[in-house]
This record gives sequence, C-alpha cells and structure tokens, in this order.
Amino acid sequence: MKLPQKKLNSVLIKPAGPDCNMHCTYCFYLEKKDLFKQNKIHRMDEQTLEETIRQVMTHGGSQVSFGWQGGEPTLMGLQFFKKAVQLQERFGFQQSVGNGLQTNGLLLDYKWAQFLKKYHFLVGLSLDGPEHIHNHYRRLKNGDGSWSRVTYKAQLLLDEGVAVNALTAVNNYSVQFPDEIYQFHKDLGLNYMQFIPCVETDPDNPSQAAPFSVSSTKYGEFLCRLFDLWVSDFVNGQPMTSIRFFESVFYHYVGLQPPECNLLPQCGIYLVIEHNGDVYSCDFFVEPEWKLGNIKNGNLTEMLNSRRQNKFGKIKSNLPPKCQSCPWLKYCWGGCTKDRIKDPRDKGLNHFCESYQMFFNHADSFFKKLAQEWKSQQ
Repeated sequence: MKLPQKKLNSVLIKPAGPDCNMHCTYCFYLEKKDLFKQNKIHRMDEQTLEETIRQVMTHGGSQVSFGWQGGEPTLMGLQFFKKAVQLQERFGFQQSVGNGLQTNGLLLDYKWAQFLKKYHFLVGLSLDGPEHIHNHYRRLKNGDGSWSRVTYKAQLLLDEGVAVNALTAVNNYSVQFPDEIYQFHKDLGLNYMQFIPCVETDPDNPSQAAPFSVSSTKYGEFLCRLFDLWVSDFVNGQPMTSIRFFESVFYHYVGLQPPECNLLPQCGIYLVIEHNGDVYSCDFFVEPEWKLGNIKNGNLTEMLNSRRQNKFGKIKSNLPPKCQSCPWLKYCWGGCTKDRIKDPRDKGLNHFCESYQMFFNHADSFFKKLAQEWKSQQ
C-alpha cells in the first residue's frame, strides 16, 4: 500500500553543527563532532543556507517552520540569521513562517533582541532553574557556571518583548526541585516552560545509563508535582502558565494531533539539516544509518518520503507487549524512540514508561474534565 505523501512543513537546522561555547555535562550533541572530523570548526555556508530555505519555501505548505539549533546556533552571528530571513522573504509566497531559536543565550545582546522581536522568533532559552540547579551541569568550557549570564540575557529578551520559553533539562539533580524550578521561572517572567528529561548511555559503561540520567520513578514524581503546580495556577478555568508537555497531552484528550512528535503513533515527520547540508531523520539520530542525503544534490520532500525515513518513522510503532496492553497507550504511543535505547537495562521499553503511567493516573480525571469544558465552548 502506498503511504500518503508527507508535506515538508518543518525542518530543524544545525547551522554551527555540534559546536558550542559551553560544555554541559549532559549534552548529547557534542559527540557528533566525530561525524565531521574533516574540520575543527563547523559553519553552514551561504550556498547551503540558500538551498535549504529555497526548498522549504518552494515545496512547503501554507505554514512552514524553521528550527535553529545546535550545538549553539548563535555562533553563526546575527548577519547569518538576517540573511536567512531575507531568503525566506525572497522564496516565500504568502506563507506563514515560524522561526524557533534554541540557544544558551550567551551571545545574545540588544541587537539580537531587536531582531528576534521584529521577526517574531520564538526563543527557547536553556535555563535549568535557580543557580545551584542550573550550574550543577550547565557550565562554561573553563568550568565556571553560566547561570548569572543566562539569567541576565533572559531578562534582556523579556524586557525587549521577545517570545521566550524556558527549556529545562530534568536530570538526576534537578528532579529533586520541581517547586523551586517552577517558581523561579515564574518569578523571572518565563511563564512558558518546556521540561526535557535526560537519559543517555554511559560512555564509560555502555551497559547502563549515564549518571546524570533521571530515573523513571523520580521523573514520574516530578511530573505529578509539576502538574499540581500548573493546575493550582488556573484562574477561571484557564492556565496562567504554559507547560508544553501538559498542553501537548491535552490535544489527545480533545481528539487533536499533538504538536510533539514523541506523542504520535509514528515519527519521521520532520528533517534535520546539518551545517554541511547532510540531512538526517531526527535530531536524536544524527548518525550514518539515518543519513538521508545532502541538500546540495537531493530533494527534501523526496527525503522526507523516502523508504529510509518511512522505515525510521515506523520504528516508533513497533512497541513491546507491555505498551500494546497499556491503558495509556493512546496518549503517549510509547514516547520518544530515543528513550527506548539510551538505557540498555530497559530492554526496548521506554525509559520513562513508569513516569508516564504515574502521570496519567494522576492527571487523567482533570484532563477529562478540562476536555469536556473545552468542547462545550467550541
């Protein structure tokens, strides 16, 4: 049976490859330098940028999304992103264009803030919470903590009216402090939050997860407490803060497709483009097996619908028996494929399976009530 053609609506671009001006303990992307050993410094040239944007704008639908990530994408400099916007305007045809920038914030200044505000960039700022939590793993290359610099840049962006989300990694240390992290973000003015649980394979002992990884039980407790904090801030039935995972789950409760690919039955719905034009299946699978081609001599739409990309997408739906009989399957669909392989002790089950079960048992009744209220207002 022929699969329906997927539309080229979203790409994730790594313009500086794995290069970064920080050295966070839990970073999974720094090791990708081994894929690009021919150069010590990795930067996307203008030809590759132009071809990428031309293809996305030409073959994309009425709404297209560009995610700029790394490593650290701001190493490219502000002029690179000004050029990117010019190319979007040049090749576009009355489309709605979204730009998201994920950054550690160190290189941002007033000129950056003006630009990001003018062109409606959504900034995901990596900030793990108060100083003792953030600095535990998010350090500069010289070993110093980065918290004071990042919080200063957060305030700069907020003062200039830039749309900012707090991107918070939940690791074996930060998982202990849901109240403190949530309140800190609120006090700073970061009412839009995204929490990303850490699990990576230990390079020193590949038979287990890295020490900074968060356990399933602890993350489940974290999610439940965070949910209670989120709900306690509702006013007249409306949330006063935004937590992406909770809102994405809610899509399922009202019969809509959630925006997060890890909550879909299959993945492979976007493409990753590295600094040299190499195209991969997923941010977490930038590796030779899942290289789809190169932007300079290939077509992004064809790569998105290629046999290899479809094969990658189907891996997510190959679920173990425990998942197939789980009452919460229709809400999480086994979670992210990456989280099934990073801790070998999980034996193919999602590392956060218990977390999700704890969370859905805790939050289900509230979500159902919220969904009824939402549907009655439509």
